[in-house]
This record gives sequence, structure tokens and C-alpha cells, in this order.
Amino acid sequence: MIRILTLNVNGIRSAAKKGFFSWLAKQNVDIVCLQETRAHTHLLTDPVLRPTGYHAYFCDAEKKGYSGVALYTRVKPDQVHRGLGWHNADTEGRYIQADFGKLSIASIYFPSGTSGEVRQAIKYDFMAHYEKQLSANRKNGREYILCGDWNIAHKTIDLANWRSNQKSSGFLPEERVWFDKLLGPLGFVDAFRVLNQEPDQYTWWSQRSRTARARNIGWRIDYQIVTPELAQAIQSVSIYTGEIFSDHAPVIVDYDLNLPL
Repeated sequence: MIRILTLNVNGIRSAAKKGFFSWLAKQNVDIVCLQETRAHTHLLTDPVLRPTGYHAYFCDAEKKGYSGVALYTRVKPDQVHRGLGWHNADTEGRYIQADFGKLSIASIYFPSGTSGEVRQAIKYDFMAHYEKQLSANRKNGREYILCGDWNIAHKTIDLANWRSNQKSSGFLPEERVWFDKLLGPLGFVDAFRVLNQEPDQYTWWSQRSRTARARNIGWRIDYQIVTPELAQAIQSVSIYTGEIFSDHAPVIVDYDLNLPL
């Protein structure tokens, strides 16, 4: 059994101050995928950010205090890959992948388009490039667990106020159709929905409203997306909301798998 956790930390040092790593130490997690670390690796000198028992890997954005992803693993991977091979993905630190035998586990952070048309165009470009990568992944003989903040709520069940957000980035028709392709023709599986089809299961709450989280007016935009052969290995899924480490919540999935030692 392996346990994988994904969380957009909205600043790794901020999440540490809010107790994330202290909590993590008690969760028996094998692999941790973090997004929006917002700190260059050389600045992460606090031992709390390098927890005992984990190998730590980072992929930073060129811009200071922006984006960035990380991956912590108890088992040392065969290889670690940073970046996806195109400018906006690689200069913004949006992807890191660890390979274990024929299994690849990645931390991915999709761009947000909420700031306006320029960033939405960058998001669409990212989606178009990544779709080609995902198609290639399905043909290379590897299994994938793709963890992260995809910045898209797929269906009406995945956000509280879907009617009023149909023209909002993150729930635009084009984004939802793209996600349909991800889980349709491309053949990937939303791990959480394999075992939990209930409403009101959210992973992000806007900080613009002080009461959104208390009232559970949220969005489910954080996923573990897997190749179909791994769907039967999913044993349990959960979203941890007992403590607040960022504006997102950890998504935890247990798999009946063994990492090569």
C-alpha cells in the first residue's frame, strides 16, 4: 500500500508556519506532491522543509516568489524529471516527475486564468501542449499518477456556485470540454471519483470571502489523475479539512501498489 498526498500550499514556508509539516509527520504518507511553493530551492534551508525520511525534489519558477512545485518521497526514485518541454511550463516551474520502475508520479500546477485574458490564453496554451503530452504518455507503456492543482472544476458537482461561475476561469466551457477529453478519449481516471461521488467535496475556497470556507462554498480543482490500469488499485480517498494549511486542502489517496525498492 502506498499513500499519496497532493496540496497547493500557497507558499511552502507559509504552510510550514501553519503546521503542515508537523501534521504530515503523523500521516504515514509515502509521496507528497506540493504546488505553488513560491520559493527558490536555495532559500529552503529550514530543516522543517526537509522532513526526515523523505527525499525532496523541487522545480522552481524563474520569477521569485511565484509558482513552483515539489515532490517528497520515502523511496528514492530511479529518475526525476523537471519541466514539460515548453517555455511557459518550464520557466514557471509547473511540473516535476519521479519515476519508480514503470510507474511515474508527478506534481503539476496548471496556470490560472483568473487575472484576465492574457493569463487565460497562457492557460489554454498549456492545456493544448499538455494534451499532446498526455496522449504520448498513454502510448509509452508507463503508468501515471498525476497529482496537483489543475485549476479546473470538471462538473457542476465540483463547485458550489456553478450557475454563477459559468463564465469564470476554472469552469469555462472550453476547460470543461478539455477535462471531458482527459477522462474520455485520453483514457485517464479521476481517482477521487472512483470511490466518492458525493457533492460538496471541495479542495479550494476563495480568500476573497472570509466565510467561504466555513460555509463550504468551494471548488474541487485539486486531483490525482491516473492511468486506467491503476483505478482498481485505489483503496481510499479523502480531502482533509480538519486544519487549514492554505486556501486549498490536502487530497489523499491510498493505492494497493508497491514502489520498487
